[in-house]
Amino acid sequence: MKKKTLALLCAVMLAMTGCGGLTDEEEPAVLTPEPISDTAGQTPSQEPVAADPEPAQESGDSEDSQTVNSLIAPGISERVEKDGKIQSYLTGEWKDVSIAKRRPMAVMIPNNKSALPQYGIAKASVIVEVPMEKGSCTRLMGIFEDYDDLDYIGPIRSSRFYFLQEATSFDAIYCNWGLAVPYVAATINSEYVDNISAAVTGIEDPSDEAFERSEARKAAGYATEYTGIMTIDGYKKAVARQGYSTTYRDRYEQGLLFADDCISEYSHLADIKTIYPGGDGSEVLSNGYCGSGSPYFVYNPEDQLYYRYQYGKPQVDERTGEQLAVTNVILKICTGAILDDNGYLSFLVDGFNDCVVFTHGKGIAGQWERGYANNETLTSATHYYDGQHNEIVLNPGKTWICIVWGDYADKIIYYDELN
Repeated sequence: MKKKTLALLCAVMLAMTGCGGLTDEEEPAVLTPEPISDTAGQTPSQEPVAADPEPAQESGDSEDSQTVNSLIAPGISERVEKDGKIQSYLTGEWKDVSIAKRRPMAVMIPNNKSALPQYGIAKASVIVEVPMEKGSCTRLMGIFEDYDDLDYIGPIRSSRFYFLQEATSFDAIYCNWGLAVPYVAATINSEYVDNISAAVTGIEDPSDEAFERSEARKAAGYATEYTGIMTIDGYKKAVARQGYSTTYRDRYEQGLLFADDCISEYSHLADIKTIYPGGDGSEVLSNGYCGSGSPYFVYNPEDQLYYRYQYGKPQVDERTGEQLAVTNVILKICTGAILDDNGYLSFLVDGFNDCVVFTHGKGIAGQWERGYANNETLTSATHYYDGQHNEIVLNPGKTWICIVWGDYADKIIYYDELN
């Protein structure tokens, strides 16, 4: 089968000081994505995979421009209740009001090979994936709103500051077992964060009623660090005891924009079938993605879902035995740094930088922005824009967000055919 490997050439790689703390006079750069090239550095004969059309003129628009613009679906502008249901902030899908208005929980989940499979992860509406220490592997954070039929989620692992920032952008209640104390403790214990945390060093007000060790995982021989779970009943009891709001607060800002009762096709863009966020494993890199795990996504046009693979096989939910699949995949490129000799990492997930968004089998290159307008970076949402600074419209369903270390952004690979 003929395949073409495509590597993303980042249009702008911002210096670390350029991604945060913007002054009132500074404006975020509007990217014009450069052509996508293959691994030999040759420009493909087909149109650039993620190139956006030129903006329409104020008058006398060409027929081609009008056609392109009509293919970008309108997003949900206002949530209106119908027959006891309302569209979810996290998926754009119609859900019971009690679920769609409920504050989600953000749960830390390990992704080490020795921790697999994870239980209950398929119920997450959004999954955020970020490199861990020294870029050795990735860790996941599931954003859950629809969890009433779960008994527990597990295994549960420790916090890093960049995950905490991503959780607050969804106004989520943050759930963790452990933390990188020097970099997380001050914020997780602050008034800005509602957390359900196991009793460990660095946590001032633990919620141990939510956590326990899985006897089944112990018996199966998992390392102790991969036996911790969070029960849903325990979580609900802890939230009630802590007195946390169970519905979205006034400060919540919706970040993900979903198509409203239609399909966001982006038909003017070339097809993308396979996505490697950090390379295909042909070279071992300290970027968290490339190595033994080498996660990737394969698009199935029949159900319009991206299926997740890692460690050479499908990634499945232990609860269902089914492969994880999402409607949208976002590569959020962030400036990163190694903080200390232990290899702890830092990622600038606020400010602005490059992104590539995949939906309906297409790829849209552009830019993400967070908090630059009001400087409320901890509580602001991330927004995703195309090359003309139009907000990218996702298709209703689950979304997987990969935080990609900017130093390795040129290792992103995607194929125009199944790989």
